[in-house]
Amino acid sequence: MLGEFLGTLTLIVLGCGVGAGLNLNKTMAHGQSDWFYVTFAWGIAVTMGVYVAASFGAQGHLNPAVTIAFAVAGTFPWSQVAPYLAGQFLGAFLGAVLVIIQFWPYFKATKDPKHNNVGIFSTVPGIRSNLFNFLSELIATFVFMLVLYNLGNFTTGLKPVVVGLVIFVIGAGMGTTTGFALNPARDWGPRLAYTIIPVPNKTSAMWDYAWVPMFGPLAGALLATMLQMAVK
Repeated sequence: MLGEFLGTLTLIVLGCGVGAGLNLNKTMAHGQSDWFYVTFAWGIAVTMGVYVAASFGAQGHLNPAVTIAFAVAGTFPWSQVAPYLAGQFLGAFLGAVLVIIQFWPYFKATKDPKHNNVGIFSTVPGIRSNLFNFLSELIATFVFMLVLYNLGNFTTGLKPVVVGLVIFVIGAGMGTTTGFALNPARDWGPRLAYTIIPVPNKTSAMWDYAWVPMFGPLAGALLATMLQMAVK
């Protein structure tokens, strides 16, 4: 649990920190939004999170969809699923809390809801269409899981860098529809932090949409698992 907690915390601090830095007024990066930069930064955030998790003896999932899928495939013990999920969601929540603390004055300086919203922490779609948003998350996570299955132990050597590059390339293309959650904890932990902490000038946390980044990645990961088990 500790490794997954610290790895996911690292992922969220680095990833959501990018969102805050680009969107909030008076930061050095405000107004410099570039999708290439965002997706590359999230890829590196995942790489660093995997390295941190692995150094504490965890498998570097950082993602409930990955943990559950590996358990279904029989490559991860079911007895460890609950502790891993607890570490992932708690790490994501506290990672977002750290970002809120660091950028508190900048949230206060940003009253425009276009720049100060839940999208700093969690995913929001470009076009709201629940069915197609769900399918976008399903397809993107399906591809991500296929790569993970065929990497073997992705916590060793330079493989975490490969995982980060996969996140980057998925985000650069397929992620332009929904913001590519791929990960229920990465979305729900920060969304919850944004909800319960009195962030200055905050707007809606969009919980009516939150089922998409929860169940889309889970469905995509399980479909990839079924395919992998069928052909291998």
